[in-house]
Amino acid sequence: MSVQTATQAIRQEAHRLGFSLVGVCPATTTPSWDRFRDWLSCGYAGEMSYLPDRREAYRHPSSVLTGVRSLVMLAMDYRTAEPPAGTSTTGRISRYAWGDADYHDVIHVKLKSLVRFVRAVDGEATVRGIVDTAPLLEREFAQLAGLGWLGKNTLLINPSRGSWFFLAALLTDLELTADAPFLTDHCGTCTACLDACPTQAFPQPYVLDATRCVSYLTIELRRPIPAELREGVGNWLFGCDICQDVCPWNRRAPRSDEPSFAPRDDLYSADLLELLSCDEERFRERFRQTPMWRTKRRGLLRNAAIVLGNQREPSALGALVRALDDTEPLVRGAAAWAIGRIGADHRRDALLDRLARETDPHVRAELERVCRS
Repeated sequence: MSVQTATQAIRQEAHRLGFSLVGVCPATTTPSWDRFRDWLSCGYAGEMSYLPDRREAYRHPSSVLTGVRSLVMLAMDYRTAEPPAGTSTTGRISRYAWGDADYHDVIHVKLKSLVRFVRAVDGEATVRGIVDTAPLLEREFAQLAGLGWLGKNTLLINPSRGSWFFLAALLTDLELTADAPFLTDHCGTCTACLDACPTQAFPQPYVLDATRCVSYLTIELRRPIPAELREGVGNWLFGCDICQDVCPWNRRAPRSDEPSFAPRDDLYSADLLELLSCDEERFRERFRQTPMWRTKRRGLLRNAAIVLGNQREPSALGALVRALDDTEPLVRGAAAWAIGRIGADHRRDALLDRLARETDPHVRAELERVCRS
């Protein structure tokens, strides 16, 4: 089979499997390698230590697959319904986490099918499919493969599909016909994403300080959310879609027909009071197969308390007072802060009682600040 025929066959099979965008590029060191290294040196990765720990591996895709010659870059749409109107005791969840399954699992199944197809095309081919977890600058390679440009919010944007899609890659030692890279930037003078960010996470266009990003704060950060950024979290329980919600290019983004991404009732808009009463067993049962498992129970309940504090809903005080006795210090500290935001005077006895028994230094500091206010 000729290179061109093999490339076209792989492209057609990828589309058949449900990938909406397919592009091919050669395996090379991306032009953004130096920018990535500078980004790491600025400390913008925060607690995501897996990025600097594998710094050199990101230089070239051969660290992911020895002998790699071509990358097939793939996109899968995940936009479904529009988010519902929230209430004072519900929290927003990023679109990508609304479904029954973790998108990694959904895409991996399709990648395995594509890997088998490539091996059927060439029995001697070496192939590997990845989504998110390998040291590969996916967005940059997607741009090289012609799928779109990197927007001012650092996300890949496609002219016809916006940015509501997951990226995946298939690496192979086969030589495939490369697509033309996407060389134009269509953001123009628009700064909607930069202006809308509630925590000012973009120090400049095309640069994200992840340590200030609401998605990082609610998902990746294992410690208490910095006090000065808590208000910026707003009503986001898990992740954040603001910089995509305001992007003009997403007005034309199509709806996904992948059943696994269809919104699940309890993930579409989360009841925060119910969530605060969730024990470890219930958390495991409810979230084990979803992206929200990543935060663990302590992270998600921390976020729930922060959102309730931002909402300043008096009816949440009972649940927050009960959370003062949670087994996790991370949850107790966030609950204390939230009670202070809503009105500590109404629950001062409970705060003082917890302070008298508290041994964790961070939680004690939170309680003392609230009691002094």
